[in-house]
Amino acid sequence: MNFKFSIAATASALALSASVVGPAHAQTEIQWWHAMSGALGEWVEDLSKDFNSSQKNYKIVPVFKGTYDEAMTAAVAAFRAGNAPHILQVFEVGTATMMASKGAIVPVGEVMSKAGVKFDPAAYVPAVAGYYTAPNGQMLSFPFNSSTTVFWYNKDAFKAAGLDPEKPPLTWPEVIASAKKLKESGHQCPFTTSWISWTQLESFSAWHNSEFATLGNGMNGLATRLKVNEPLQVRHIQNLADMAKDGLFVYKGRANAADAVIVAGECAMGTGSSGLYGNLKRNAKFAFGTSTLPYYSDVKGAPQNTVIGGASLWVMAGRQADEYKGVAQFFEFLSRPEEAAKSHQRTGYLPLTIASFELTEKSGFYKENPGTDVAVTQMIRKTTDNSRGIRLGNFVQLRTVIDEELEQVWAAKKSPKEALDAIVKRGNELLERFEKANSR
Repeated sequence: MNFKFSIAATASALALSASVVGPAHAQTEIQWWHAMSGALGEWVEDLSKDFNSSQKNYKIVPVFKGTYDEAMTAAVAAFRAGNAPHILQVFEVGTATMMASKGAIVPVGEVMSKAGVKFDPAAYVPAVAGYYTAPNGQMLSFPFNSSTTVFWYNKDAFKAAGLDPEKPPLTWPEVIASAKKLKESGHQCPFTTSWISWTQLESFSAWHNSEFATLGNGMNGLATRLKVNEPLQVRHIQNLADMAKDGLFVYKGRANAADAVIVAGECAMGTGSSGLYGNLKRNAKFAFGTSTLPYYSDVKGAPQNTVIGGASLWVMAGRQADEYKGVAQFFEFLSRPEEAAKSHQRTGYLPLTIASFELTEKSGFYKENPGTDVAVTQMIRKTTDNSRGIRLGNFVQLRTVIDEELEQVWAAKKSPKEALDAIVKRGNELLERFEKANSR
């Protein structure tokens, strides 16, 4: 390999006053590439420090690699060059691509088993573990920071607009009504959203028990095709377009660009990741609330459950057995009930294990911090083929297509139906390409 970590122990015998200094044992370094910045970046650093201080043989070295997209791209290049990290954080839309990367990754179940570290997939939250599990039942990656879509709102802004701060809107018509009152009170950005594909099409479809794509949203095979131009999705995007035209919905950009304006209080309501909790708790200068993703009450089966977001940790191939032991011990550390509960309570990400959820509930955390259980309750409902999750090839590129086409809607250059039809056409071309490249 072209890249070596300092794992060799150094031994030097120094004669000093007739005494011999014994060999010094160097820790085995484990490179962990991640995409966490700000408050979440501090969380990653603290996890690494806590693990490193808990034992003496291994040292986790977290390395920030930019956005999720950038981290994944960097890892692909590093793997080809023979110097990939031991652990790579990959967002959920990269799951199908990683699953297809045979030879580049080592299934986490295999890593734990060979290291002799206790590992029970049944201990993890089922809706989370299931997403990262292969058809043969083997867990492929470690479900590190799993999130889901929630509704954030500014309680102070609600009060100023004459709205009840303890009664957030539960349906989309209620969101529109609240947005109108917020605008009338002088708010320039009543509603916004981060991760528009994830919140307004992917989770939106699952929440309404409707298909995002065929074959169980890609969970049941590669020959999946998009279904996002159905009447329900067209209706919803039309409503958002009307809101944008009336100044009730303000588009703030791709990915998580809107997070900053939600935390700053610039936008009074927003849909985004449950993982925004830590940032809001630390930086918001206003009282904020969390609620469930809005829905249309006339749609049969709604609300169902939302889908997974966030990321998991993949173990890259090409390392030594002792290094993989360090990786396994780190994952075991993260899975301990007290550690997983601490992370869940700090960040707003879903509890990693059932035990950490029960520990958090028993501690009274949910009662003391109303709304922090919303993400959990949205995810632990019984799932259907339409709501188990969305696992598509070329998903990163697909989300870019969705961003591009919906931006045409917000700019009033395309109708919602035209944009959604284009998403299906362009998206299916990406799915077909992935299917051909990975079919045998």
